[in-house]
Amino acid sequence: MDSQTVSRHATEPDAPTAGTLKPNALGVLGILFFVLSAQAPLTGIAGAAPIAVALGNGPGVPAAYLVAGLVILLFSVGFVAMGRHVVDAGAFYTYIGKGLGRTTGTGSAGLALFAYCTIQAAMYGLYGAIVSGLVATHTGLDLPWWVWTLATMAVVQALGAAGVEMGAKVLAVFVLAEFSILSVFALVTLFKGGGPEGLGLADSFSPSAALDGAPGVAVMFAVASMFGFEATAIYGEEAREPRKTVPRATYLAVAVVTGFFALVSWMLISSYGASKATAAAGKALEGGDGAGFVFAPIAADFGGWVGDVLPVLLATSLFAGILTFHNSANRYLFSLGRDRLLPLRLCRLNRRHAPWTAGCVQTVLAVLLVVPFALAGKDPVLTLFSWFSGVAVLAMMLLYLLTSVSVVVFFRRARLDTRPWNTLIAPALGALGIAGAIWLILANFTTLIGGERTTALWLTLSVPVVMALGLVAARVRGRAAGG
Repeated sequence: MDSQTVSRHATEPDAPTAGTLKPNALGVLGILFFVLSAQAPLTGIAGAAPIAVALGNGPGVPAAYLVAGLVILLFSVGFVAMGRHVVDAGAFYTYIGKGLGRTTGTGSAGLALFAYCTIQAAMYGLYGAIVSGLVATHTGLDLPWWVWTLATMAVVQALGAAGVEMGAKVLAVFVLAEFSILSVFALVTLFKGGGPEGLGLADSFSPSAALDGAPGVAVMFAVASMFGFEATAIYGEEAREPRKTVPRATYLAVAVVTGFFALVSWMLISSYGASKATAAAGKALEGGDGAGFVFAPIAADFGGWVGDVLPVLLATSLFAGILTFHNSANRYLFSLGRDRLLPLRLCRLNRRHAPWTAGCVQTVLAVLLVVPFALAGKDPVLTLFSWFSGVAVLAMMLLYLLTSVSVVVFFRRARLDTRPWNTLIAPALGALGIAGAIWLILANFTTLIGGERTTALWLTLSVPVVMALGLVAARVRGRAAGG
């Protein structure tokens, strides 16, 4: 096989030749904005950081972000190497199929869809609650959270159908806004020498600080904050010069996200003082306002107006993440239809070369996941958001692990790239790190979802069940095709 071959059809001679997504639509920055939107940086900081500080290793949380970033970076080396030879909107399931066989790849496709749809549904829950509160506060109009969620689903569907360039432009505005205010706060705090106890470099980054308390909990939340960086490969088919654009966007995304979370969390801790940060985070969580741990020091630096702006930015942060996962999931559906693993009509594109039918199906799936919680009168934050975000992270980490193993197997077999570091050492180290992260997630899953043990057990079991159903469906389809 020619090493320059970059095609979803490279090893599948019977692959269909259905429509293709719009080529040359995205550059490095366009893809980067999709990735950063999936990270929902303000949501990650305001939602995860207080819990990681209070229940994890306290002031050592910034070191946990660096550890998580290192693991994802090692994974990215093999991920990028595979991406140079396989470009497809299905990303994970295509990569896994190339190394571990089409049956395993198809089974993982169901798991990927499950992960993207559940994390999007989780964000809809938190988004609906925040927007409902904001509207009630500023206008007096008190409507249920699900009204705003369903209305937003229609907006997301419309933006998704408008094409990937429009989505990138919308996301750029939202991402720059939330990144700017957090980055300015972090840099101002850094340059003025930190808070009442100084910068506290050793308090946050020394080995003893990193291993203090429950570091596993902190690493777990740090890994969860990295969710979504793999979108770089999903948009490879729509990228300009994907062999160059996707690797650059991937490494840039991992570096930016790791540096951002580490710096902002460090400056948050510094603003309280390393000796007082854990107690402050615990107090905020006990009061039911974990985000206040983040918002209070920013408002203290920039004025009370920040207290009004940050909740709005939190809502737009969630909206950006929702739109990103909508685009990711509908491209998976599109790719599965093109490979005839799902009905071919999912490949139908509109005039803007956006996956129209797949987008509609993804929106329907979102409705089916969210509406039961509304009908049951469940708290959208304590149930929908907490439960589905936890199960989505677990599913995605399993996909990372399978992808790392597949990279090693693929290059041992195909010999398209003989660089040991890129195709063996880094992917193997990444797989070990990801396996460790999965163990931490399983060991602390009840904490991650903020629920009960029974709920945690059922949610945990849903991941292997979805994977098993995907494998069974793949085998049945394979026998039907062969017979």
